[in-house]
Amino acid sequence: VHTPITPFKRDQSIDYDTYAKVIEFHLKNGAEALALPMPEGEDMSLKDAELRQIIEFGIKQVKGRVPVIAHVSDAGTSIAVDRAVHAEKAGAAAIVSHPPYFWHPKPAMVVEHLARIGAAIKLPFFIVNPPIESVGTTLSTDIVMQLVERLPNLAGVVDASLEFVFMEEVMCFTRSSRPDFQLLAGQDYPVSAFALGGSGVFASLGGVAPNLVRDVYKLCKDRKFIEARGKQENVAELHHLLKEAG
Repeated sequence: VHTPITPFKRDQSIDYDTYAKVIEFHLKNGAEALALPMPEGEDMSLKDAELRQIIEFGIKQVKGRVPVIAHVSDAGTSIAVDRAVHAEKAGAAAIVSHPPYFWHPKPAMVVEHLARIGAAIKLPFFIVNPPIESVGTTLSTDIVMQLVERLPNLAGVVDASLEFVFMEEVMCFTRSSRPDFQLLAGQDYPVSAFALGGSGVFASLGGVAPNLVRDVYKLCKDRKFIEARGKQENVAELHHLLKEAG
């Protein structure tokens, strides 16, 4: 799953002509699905109307060639719910959301927040455990299991925290009640997730080094984890280089 950037003009409006080219680049370079706008797409820097327009534009540009997963996260439950309903009507294939960010709600509040989003739609619903520095309350195994009980459309977890025990427990505890539950790596490092039964990856570097990302994914899919390690280390080095450069 590639997570496209959002290009802007000098006046800070969205450059949709370039965005169309960005999407076509992803489609020509192995993206089996697109998730937008994720943090790589500056979702928290966009106005609500812009977020909705990006999802609509992306779905129209893709024209059904791959699934489009709409990211609808917000600290406000009603806002996130409205975005999810809008994305479903616009033709998204699935919805993805993470816990409220920048504040620290109790776990029960996180459950209620995500449950209301998932209950508002019929589409497959994925929940995200982002890197710890970008969120107030991270997902726990208990939160996930409560949501599994409440949401028949809960399709899986996208884990960017790289918390091995969390991923292991989620996969073990969901198998009996939800055998098709999916674990996807939320960063470009899928080896650990796949070793625990994962099935995919949200790849931000799909827009920079798609062949390298694809190679790591294929090796993990074929359970060739030793061979995948070297390439994943190359991905990590590239990730750090880009992070340092801004």
